[in-house]
Amino acid sequence: MAATAVLASAVLAAGLLTPPRTATVRTDTLGPDHGEPVPGYLARAAASLDPAGADPRWGLVSFAPPVTVEQVAELPGDPRVAQVLFRVPIDRVQTPLVAVDVSEHPEALRRAPAVAAGRLRSAMGNDRAVRVAAASAGRLADGCACVVGVVVRVAPAEASRLAAASEVRSVELLPPDAVAGAFSVNPLLPEHVDVVAPGPDDGEP
Repeated sequence: MAATAVLASAVLAAGLLTPPRTATVRTDTLGPDHGEPVPGYLARAAASLDPAGADPRWGLVSFAPPVTVEQVAELPGDPRVAQVLFRVPIDRVQTPLVAVDVSEHPEALRRAPAVAAGRLRSAMGNDRAVRVAAASAGRLADGCACVVGVVVRVAPAEASRLAAASEVRSVELLPPDAVAGAFSVNPLLPEHVDVVAPGPDDGEP
């Protein structure tokens, strides 16, 4: 199953007089499609880095191998990181993808692994799913290199600088009119080499 995360709105208005929010129709997607050849996605992502226009856009940075949040903080160009995508690598185990929204404050990025670990500790499911979640939570709490992608707000010129970084596998930008909360995110995982498809899931954490 393709791992998919959605960038949520950061602020919700409250109060009795606030009208009900209508459902958001998500039409944009960052990341490869299920079954898409990896070379095709990499070419598509590179083509999205159109240097025309200086306004910031939403984008997805995918890493291979996974990195730490400290490495994310050192990305060139100082992009605005809005969401961190964690996935703990365990041989022959499909571990869960955990998306953590972060504010501009550096402390939010530093604490993101602990937030992801806390979510996994409360995961429910069958015995194996609980064991996988617990193993993932433990490694996240220890500060593992488990960031597979980040959603950023960045200008096209800076996105090209990001794409040239050694730890970055790909950068994809959405059109300028894309709205936060109205697009989905499907990261290119490190194990996706030829085709975007799930790997084996017969191992133990």
